[in-house]
Amino acid sequence: MTPTNSRRDVLGIAGAAGLALLGAPLARAQDAATLRIGFISPRTGPLGSFGESDGYVLELARKALASGLAINGRRYAVEILDRDTQSDPSRASQLAKALINNDGVDLILTTSTPEVVNPVSDACEAAGVPCLATVMPWEAWYFGRGAKPGAPSPFKWSYLFSFGVSDFVKSYVSQWSAVASNKRVAALLPNDADGNAIRGALLPELQKAGFTVIDGGPYETGTTDFSAQIARFKAEKCEILSTFPIPPDFATFWRQAAQQGLARSMKIVQVAKTGLFASTIEVLGPLGYNISVAAYWHKNYPYASALTGLNGVKLADGYEKASGRQWNQQLGASMSLLDAGIAALKASTNPKSKAEVAKALSTLQATTMMGKVDFTKGPVGNVSSVPMIGAQWVKPAAGSKFKYDYVITENASDPKIPVAAKLKSYS
Repeated sequence: MTPTNSRRDVLGIAGAAGLALLGAPLARAQDAATLRIGFISPRTGPLGSFGESDGYVLELARKALASGLAINGRRYAVEILDRDTQSDPSRASQLAKALINNDGVDLILTTSTPEVVNPVSDACEAAGVPCLATVMPWEAWYFGRGAKPGAPSPFKWSYLFSFGVSDFVKSYVSQWSAVASNKRVAALLPNDADGNAIRGALLPELQKAGFTVIDGGPYETGTTDFSAQIARFKAEKCEILSTFPIPPDFATFWRQAAQQGLARSMKIVQVAKTGLFASTIEVLGPLGYNISVAAYWHKNYPYASALTGLNGVKLADGYEKASGRQWNQQLGASMSLLDAGIAALKASTNPKSKAEVAKALSTLQATTMMGKVDFTKGPVGNVSSVPMIGAQWVKPAAGSKFKYDYVITENASDPKIPVAAKLKSYS
């Protein structure tokens, strides 16, 4: 190597080092002007039906935020980092930790069932990162993570707006009154956070409302033989089914119930957690008609997205056109989560301060596509309750390109929501 070359190399190295040193504060300056939002949901696996429309909603949100977000006279770029839990609670926790430790997110949004929401909320709580969640019974989130009845909330960083047992009770009692039955309820509840919370809270309330509840006992997720439960429900002459399974388990149970003669004796088949989406009903074929659900969103809700300006019908129609699939209620829920998250960032005095964002969440009041979110009212700390209404899967009108129609059958929790039809008997 010649002396000239050596000198050039040295200067080159020095220049590169200087640029690197200059680049560090530049990168930090860019980071300071960028808000990073983590979005964690189940896109694949047994709970994948919850996340099947998330890609579409996230695309709309990114377009709406393309020019950034103005907060307190300053404009921030916004980056949404979405992650798929693959329906695995351990992976959900790992994804949250990676977003926190590796990506430096300012806020994490998460949705759909305790298997996703609880581990993500716990990871945020441990790390001191604000977290906003939706779509799971709040009792399973609040008490399932260690909060005690009557005691102050132990949570500082994690918040949930969602339905609770009282919302199910109100919807169920309103909906079930439309169909004559013997009021004997077959309860099929899994041994998981949802099932155990519902068993302890919902079943006693149904009994207080005048129903006789026959609990089939906690079963393990992935059970392939429900013969014992079916035999008991038949012996007890149950005419109402209330269940909270994951989609594959319900398909297994309901096919066996049809084969063993239970299905034809049911006047009301009320399904939660599964049965929410056309994709999980279609696998049942004719057995899916007249299944009823408690819905947390419907395209005919009278509320719009503050972020995109879309109402429910436009959101649903856009999704159907883009995907070729039937609209589903998670469209409105995921959009509501993004709307509420952006509202919290805008309400904070400094969106780059995790403490300030958490403070903004604690007093957040915003109207979303799911209805009003208000963390100043409870029912417990860190929780805002949203409406739950009744709906039913029925045969569509002639000419429909879809196999089922999804109609609202009761609105006791929010009279502003239009009722389309009276509940039909299952059998």
